[in-house]
Amino acid sequence: MAEIETRSPSAIQNLVDQLNRLPGIGPKSAQRLAYFLMRCPREHAEELARAIVDVRARVVTCAVCQNVSDRDPCPICASPQRDPSLVCVVEDPLDVAAIERAHVFKGRYHVLHGALSPLDGVGPEQLRIRELLARLRDGEVREVIMATNPTLEGDATAMYLERLLQPLGVTATRLARGLPAGADLEYADEVTLARALEGRRPAS
Repeated sequence: MAEIETRSPSAIQNLVDQLNRLPGIGPKSAQRLAYFLMRCPREHAEELARAIVDVRARVVTCAVCQNVSDRDPCPICASPQRDPSLVCVVEDPLDVAAIERAHVFKGRYHVLHGALSPLDGVGPEQLRIRELLARLRDGEVREVIMATNPTLEGDATAMYLERLLQPLGVTATRLARGLPAGADLEYADEVTLARALEGRRPAS
């Protein structure tokens, strides 16, 4: 990446470079954010820095569902109001947040932290599949909803999981195709997600 200007202070350039590493932040956006942080009140910048350090120090992975939380188990897994026999499998923590906004799902989740993508070097070993299968061994789970994204990678992941679930006697369902093909769950609106959950169908 080109420097902001030939005499740009190294501290500013370093901040730009770090912001440029964030998803969705290009060089120009990184530059604008860097100068915004430089001009904003000192306490605001310090609060942001503390929040970043705090989230890295306090956030953990839930041992049950693999979602990120500041508690283990997370509030969803610990809630007696959630149905432990119904598990919704998603790719990322943002997908959990999206489904929760729809206020229709009363089960629990399992976060894979990605989808199968051989070209990117992502195989079953890189996903939280082993942890999912461990949850199914005690027979408490009766249905697993495949809520992977409607993409090639998401569909391949769902089909792979369905094959693993068949010998276990667990019902596998998929979200109804109210979701646009190729779209990520985190960008779907609450009504679309609610209808997709309510209209789920057998996986095969």
